[in-house]
Amino acid sequence: MDGFPRTEVGGVSLPRLIIGTNWFLGYSHTSLAKDRFIKDLQTRNRIVEVLLVFLTYEIDAVMGPLHPLLEESIQEAEQRSGKPITRIYTPWFNILPGGPEENEPEVVFDQCAQWHATFCMPHQAVTDALLDRMHRTIRDLDRYTQMIRERGMIPGLSTHMPETPIIADETGADVETYIQIYNAAGFLMQVEADWVMKIIRNAKKPVMAIKPLAAGRLLPVVGLSFVWSTIRPIDMVVIGTTTPEEAHEVVNISLDLLHQRIPDYELQKTRSKKSLG
Repeated sequence: MDGFPRTEVGGVSLPRLIIGTNWFLGYSHTSLAKDRFIKDLQTRNRIVEVLLVFLTYEIDAVMGPLHPLLEESIQEAEQRSGKPITRIYTPWFNILPGGPEENEPEVVFDQCAQWHATFCMPHQAVTDALLDRMHRTIRDLDRYTQMIRERGMIPGLSTHMPETPIIADETGADVETYIQIYNAAGFLMQVEADWVMKIIRNAKKPVMAIKPLAAGRLLPVVGLSFVWSTIRPIDMVVIGTTTPEEAHEVVNISLDLLHQRIPDYELQKTRSKKSLG
């Protein structure tokens, strides 16, 4: 089987489709009930089975928070497949004095390194709190990126704010990539999709587009058609799936779209569509 198209970020080869983790860990962006459903459903074995599907397409990078279940699942998938998986961790940590000791930046970055992170990208909760739009700077960023580099990891920034890549580029921030929300529904985006499209196009570093299906609000073929057709060959898409079947589906739809083929897959069937057969 041919591998999925790849790009390079900070000297590291990455697949242009990256495995997301919200549908492993219970972040549905829908309801508390849906979050609980995901957490009750997803065992380590179920997560491993999804990871193994992606690995058959040489999609070998995972993005997510520091979470024992995720790291344990990644390790098992590596052992069962014999293939290494690149970890892109997005940790949260204290940015003001007086926070929990276990959330001090040094402690959190040490944990990322111990869990074999290649990329360490401060989470949106950190990045967007540090962004100063008035003075067009990201406060204390140099301190954090230096700590990340010292531990052998590659720094990037995860953000929900469209200004982040612009200001990071303007100030020459020591980061190699950006995580940016981007979807056709405008879900969780702070400005219109065409503005974010322009921001991604002009970014000096590769961009990882997250929530392409607007947390399940868009059909895979709809959300993926929009994102793949409006990002650059150096950029990536991050997508989470719940089951191995969903993983196969999003990969094959993506491959068709990237090769300018109209996706042709078996559709769901309901009684109301019987006359269409």
